[in-house]
Amino acid sequence: MAFGTKDLAPSELDGFDDEKLVAELEKSKKELFNLRFQSATGQLESHGRLKAVRRDIARIYTILRERELGIRTAPSVSE
Repeated sequence: MAFGTKDLAPSELDGFDDEKLVAELEKSKKELFNLRFQSATGQLESHGRLKAVRRDIARIYTILRERELGIRTAPSVSE
């Protein structure tokens, strides 16, 4: 099983549109900043969370890049 958060599995991220992926990316970057700050001040309780958030960020960047190159397609809007 991959590290990271359950709701950010690659199969789950495939269902997100580009705007939602960018929003998740922003959220993950803010969380990473806070975790690094906690680590620097000695308040971090779960060091494994740093690794998981970094992997989530990399996973989002990968999906965005694959969509840009046409390797992966964005979900179609069905209304």
